[in-house]
Amino acid sequence: FPPSSWAFDPAVPELSFDPERAKALLAEAGWRDTDGDGFLDKDGKPFSFSVITNQGNKMRELTALILQAHLARIGIKVDVRVLEWSSFIHDFVDKGNFDTILLGWNLGRDPDQYLIWHSSQKGEGRYNFVGYNNGEADQLWEEGRRTFDLAKRQVLYRRLHRILAHDLPYIFLYYPESLPTVHKRFQGVTVAPAGLGWNFREWFVPRILQRYRLES
Repeated sequence: FPPSSWAFDPAVPELSFDPERAKALLAEAGWRDTDGDGFLDKDGKPFSFSVITNQGNKMRELTALILQAHLARIGIKVDVRVLEWSSFIHDFVDKGNFDTILLGWNLGRDPDQYLIWHSSQKGEGRYNFVGYNNGEADQLWEEGRRTFDLAKRQVLYRRLHRILAHDLPYIFLYYPESLPTVHKRFQGVTVAPAGLGWNFREWFVPRILQRYRLES
């Protein structure tokens, strides 16, 4: 959940950026650079994987390259593949044909994410394409859908926040900032935690400032 959501649990700790700790954990697990090529290996196999993302989204392409560079510094080799959208979805995402995938979600203001996380939503063409399966989480998503009391829903979703932070079916990298602009002729525009366009039905331009009018 984004920090602006009432479902967000501020008590859940964020993962810190600590390359030295990462290298120590990898060494404890037996990953070392035994052949001197700069990358870790174990039992004769290199620590390497691919990350795929879609064409047409420069932010994701750059994020994948940043990920590649940071992991190379701790001895992990990452191959970045940028794929055409249709092939990306149908040949890779839907079929689960990937090591790691870089995508983003644009969610509504209601925190219900049943379609993304519930185990019944696994399978080709569905949103739970990482195959996440947690029985307690399933029950909480179901209960959240039939609970109307906001305080009770908050308890459910904050529990879900803690479960997801523990299980890590995704690594949440960032939530992007934006700089939307609206011409000063528009009135009724209100900025809120929900964003800029939450009350766009109430926006209007006074008649004296209107530049375009439809005449019948």
